[in-house]
Amino acid sequence: MSFFKRIKEDIQVVFDQDPAARSYLEVILTYSGVHAIWLHRIAHFFYRKKFFFIARLISQISRFFTGIEIHPGAQIGHRFFIDHGMGVVIGETCEIGNDVTIFQGVTLGGTGKEKGKRHPTIKDNALIATGAKVLGSITIGAYSKVGAGSVVLKDVPDYSTVVGIPGHVVIQNGKRISQKLDHNKLPDPIDDLICELQTDVKKLKEELKFVKGEIEDDD
Repeated sequence: MSFFKRIKEDIQVVFDQDPAARSYLEVILTYSGVHAIWLHRIAHFFYRKKFFFIARLISQISRFFTGIEIHPGAQIGHRFFIDHGMGVVIGETCEIGNDVTIFQGVTLGGTGKEKGKRHPTIKDNALIATGAKVLGSITIGAYSKVGAGSVVLKDVPDYSTVVGIPGHVVIQNGKRISQKLDHNKLPDPIDDLICELQTDVKKLKEELKFVKGEIEDDD
């Protein structure tokens, strides 16, 4: 794909994903996520040519101006959208597919000083919400969502939703999870479990009262 076609694609995905985008000029001049992706492509070019210092220098300049840190070694696909972006960190061995969306404060990081592939792989059409941490050489499946503030340490299947610390997978019966931006409306398995326990405790209390009543009548 030509250089200018990729730029047009990067701009168009902003209009597709962000209802606040009003004009091409606004996106080109004010969207830090777009700036970070463009600078990353330049840094990644030098990284592949083994000009590691130049590549890292460009990435650090990008970090200074955008608040988004993308290691020049990270591999990023088409139509990658970073919404707001402040505090985003993407590690060296990350592999990000096409049509992926991430929000501010997301970390795609490692878990230690291991060598080789040590950062996540994010498949096509995945969405990672605000403040989520995806750590280690794991895979986030296609069309999956990671809820805001979640910490994911294990692989996530395709068409799944992950919430909680550590992240819990909620399988959606093989159905696609909508790629809308209402990532605050995700199922919470921990809250569901607490509600279930509260219901059980209430039933036990009622049964205990009934048993105590029978004992008192016998007396």
